[in-house]
Amino acid sequence: MIYGIGTDICDVRRIAATYERQGERFVRKVLSDAEFAVWQARSARWPQRGLRYLATRFSAKEAFSKAIGLGMRMPMSWRLCEIANLKSGKPVIVLHGRLKEWFEAQGLSALVTVTDETDYAASFVVVERKEA
Repeated sequence: MIYGIGTDICDVRRIAATYERQGERFVRKVLSDAEFAVWQARSARWPQRGLRYLATRFSAKEAFSKAIGLGMRMPMSWRLCEIANLKSGKPVIVLHGRLKEWFEAQGLSALVTVTDETDYAASFVVVERKEA
């Protein structure tokens, strides 16, 4: 059964402007340690690709927070929600700490998709409650 649906569109230029003002402090606020390592590698090869990666993760976490109905308040937080990729490239949500505990206690599972195109990143999340 569907528990919640969330979507978000993010202007990559807005992410770039925030990054210019706050630098890595902003990146560390939004990304988990694993995501940060990917961001560093992508940014080193092509800075614009790093910004789009950051924007897709920002967008996906916003969409997830909407789908679970909490917004950005505990147990939801930027760093406890990680958007990883399977070897196939499929994005998946990996939760940590109190957010993971809360999510599992609710009997929830999530699907996510992300996309980006030059100036925009968009995400869509469906959260389902497991049938008893």
